[in-house]
Amino acid sequence: MHKHLLILLPFIILSACQNQEQEIDLKTVFRYNEHANVTSLDPAFAKDQRNIWVCNLLYNGLVKLDKHLEVVPDLASHWKIDATATVYTFYIKEDVFFNNAFAKARTITAQDFKYSLERLTDPQIASPGEWVMKNVESIKAKAPLELQITLKQAFPAFLGLLSMKYCSVVPEGSSDLREQPIGTGPFYLKRWQENVKMVLRKNDLYFEKDKEGNALPYLEAVAITFKTDKQSEFLEFAQGNLDFINAIDPSYKDELLTTSGELKEAYIPLVTLEKAPFLNTEYLGLKVDSKSPELQSKKLRQAINLGFDRDKMIKYLRNNIGTPAHNGFVPTGIPAGGVVKGFTYDPNRARSLVTSYSEETGDKNPAITISTGANYLDLCEFIQKELQKIGIQVQIDVMTPSTLRQARKDGQLDIFRSSWIADYPDAENYLSLFYSKNFAPSGPNYTHFKSAAYDLLYKKALTASDPEIRRNLYIKMDSIIIEEAPIVPLYYDQSVRFISKEVLNLESNAVNMLDLTRVKKK
Repeated sequence: MHKHLLILLPFIILSACQNQEQEIDLKTVFRYNEHANVTSLDPAFAKDQRNIWVCNLLYNGLVKLDKHLEVVPDLASHWKIDATATVYTFYIKEDVFFNNAFAKARTITAQDFKYSLERLTDPQIASPGEWVMKNVESIKAKAPLELQITLKQAFPAFLGLLSMKYCSVVPEGSSDLREQPIGTGPFYLKRWQENVKMVLRKNDLYFEKDKEGNALPYLEAVAITFKTDKQSEFLEFAQGNLDFINAIDPSYKDELLTTSGELKEAYIPLVTLEKAPFLNTEYLGLKVDSKSPELQSKKLRQAINLGFDRDKMIKYLRNNIGTPAHNGFVPTGIPAGGVVKGFTYDPNRARSLVTSYSEETGDKNPAITISTGANYLDLCEFIQKELQKIGIQVQIDVMTPSTLRQARKDGQLDIFRSSWIADYPDAENYLSLFYSKNFAPSGPNYTHFKSAAYDLLYKKALTASDPEIRRNLYIKMDSIIIEEAPIVPLYYDQSVRFISKEVLNLESNAVNMLDLTRVKKK
């Protein structure tokens, strides 16, 4: 009975959003919650998942990643790369329109792409995606639908870079894209009440069609709520008010999953559980130039890595969602990932390394502090108890996510819990975290790791056009990271989606993109 009452709610909300009496059929509305509020609808600020997901519904780029992480055409019909691997020529599809939500509809041109990419480096825009263009020498609109990008030096991962939402096309001269997005995507913005709700509507000018020639998308609307409490989000899903939830949270994991990570029997008739590899490495970063002698010591850093049981941690604290990190920093799913042998639980060797450290330094009571957000407190407490058994005292400092990010960037934390989600599917994206010229705060080298041998390999890999040569260089670099231990890999993540049985065709890939272009509801 309550199910029928719940079904009426989306009709009322969506109709009110449009200031119309007309109702929208629930079967054509996809509903999800974003617990971290969207900060901007300008693709130049599509830095993290909350913004990336919405921008993926509003915009397109030259290329995109398919479900196998292969670069495929999006708004470019095809492209050519010259013999030097520095000149890329893209041929843009005809009759692709910007939506007419905030301006008169018109077709896209190469000049729009030139404008869109160049604005990433505009100091007035101050885009966090500026780095994407750092290797670009020039961008030219050679013809109305022909775009030429010249690189300063060959960079084999460049097409993968262009798949990022930063590189979406917007109309030349557009302004206030934060609140008035004008894109070519399957949906357009109808209403946004910040921190409360966002409504997207079907873009009738969208260029893609299905195999039968039917217009896409199938959905009429997308309704996004912004409940920050994950328990509340789960209750909304359980009551039928959301069509899916992304990721698993400790507050409800035991309600949905068995200890082995399978869906509990009560939910099987109502929910589809989809698990897939996700290019995200969860880790502890160790600031190697810390004033603490514990972190300056390679032996103690290795002892931390050897001193706790990753398999037990993932089984009991994450219901086997994720793969214990027994390899390098680069995860399985991209070339060179999952190859390097990492650390496995070895308490005897860990104790021996702690003893050796104490004898060398005179520090008989080594102690460390791990900074983390509340969502990972259980993991850090597990590590704390395990490391105390091998002679390392551990304090835990729980911080808000924003405070943690800023302190990590400013180099104020000796040990910090963090994660690295691939921006593009190339191992270079992970290994750039340890290149000395990327020291934080100006780059992502938060551990301040520095190695001349590593830097040399990194620079060689940037210019190696042969995939196998590049892969071997990446493996050597990942091996150095494991040996020197500026990080403690915890686990390689999985994307976990709980999807209503009413939803069809919702696919994901290893960067956990939300694509609703072909989604239907029963």
